[in-house]
Amino acid sequence: MKGQHHYTATIKWTGNKGTGTDNYRNYDRSHQILVENKPGILGSSDPAFRGDKTKHNPEDLLVSSLSSCHMLWYLHLCSEAGVIVVDYIDSATGIMSETSTSGGQFTEVTLNPVVTVAENSMIDKANELHRKANELCFIANSVNFPVRHNPTAKTL
Repeated sequence: MKGQHHYTATIKWTGNKGTGTDNYRNYDRSHQILVENKPGILGSSDPAFRGDKTKHNPEDLLVSSLSSCHMLWYLHLCSEAGVIVVDYIDSATGIMSETSTSGGQFTEVTLNPVVTVAENSMIDKANELHRKANELCFIANSVNFPVRHNPTAKTL
């Protein structure tokens, strides 16, 4: 599985109300995220930036990407280590700080996975494998801010 992997996405702006971007308040931030052979994702900007709160924004998608990448590596590592995961849920959070120049950047993302394993004897190993999943996560390795983890492992 070594080598380069290429990804493509098409972002199509759908927010032209008829006058384009003639004024900051005259257009929607609505757009579609299109990837071949996959359902489209309706996007916008964060409501703080005149976006539609019912649509995904880039910040939501960045936090979600970190969380899902970590989960996929974690499940892989658990299966190799004999840790039987029967449920996994993560309530991930991210902090983005605006700058004085109207830009901004994420300063951290925290993953809060709650993992249910089949047996009590698996809990220590289940908690330990989060560190390795973080080391291997492609997305976490691509960002310039800390990705923190507060995992909880339990049994049914």
